[in-house]
Amino acid sequence: MRLKTIIAGIALAMAVSTPTLAHERVYTAVLDGPSEAPPNGSPGHGTATVTFDLDLVTMRVQASFAGLTGNVTASHIHCCTTVPGAGTAGVATVVPTFTGFPSGVTAGTYDHTFDMALASSYNAAFITAHGGTVSGALNDLLAGIDAGKGYLNIHTRTFPGGEIRGFLAPVPEPETYAMMLAGLGVLGAAARRRKATAA
Repeated sequence: MRLKTIIAGIALAMAVSTPTLAHERVYTAVLDGPSEAPPNGSPGHGTATVTFDLDLVTMRVQASFAGLTGNVTASHIHCCTTVPGAGTAGVATVVPTFTGFPSGVTAGTYDHTFDMALASSYNAAFITAHGGTVSGALNDLLAGIDAGKGYLNIHTRTFPGGEIRGFLAPVPEPETYAMMLAGLGVLGAAARRRKATAA
């Protein structure tokens, strides 16, 4: 009977705290040279946040970087590697570089929102390889990033293949934390009752 009560409590916590539809998906990455393939010793570093709004069909890319050894030549998202968190993949987003990304510098910031309903927001080769439609490309890009197979890369004159990069990882929604805490609370209460009964 107690096990059924615990399971019911966890199910209730999940139902209360889980949104009915996630409209925004947020991913972050820490960018550095050791994360490149092959790894390099660049002192460059940066961070990136990529936010997909599924209602507006947009992708907002925010990045900051510093300490690069060469001037920036391009930046974009690559997807989808064969193995999560490793390897290389072709460019998925606009080529040759993100619209308006700082070029010819070793440090900078970036904030731009792309209309992901437009073919011009993607590499044409990525669209072709993923069903030939923009919707297919978007779905596969999201699936690849969710699987840990998409990364943001900053290329420079010193490292044409990429000086710093980071694999994008989903940021848990606040509701996920609430659900976990509620579930742990139910389990903790059950454990205390068992301990009190055994004593």
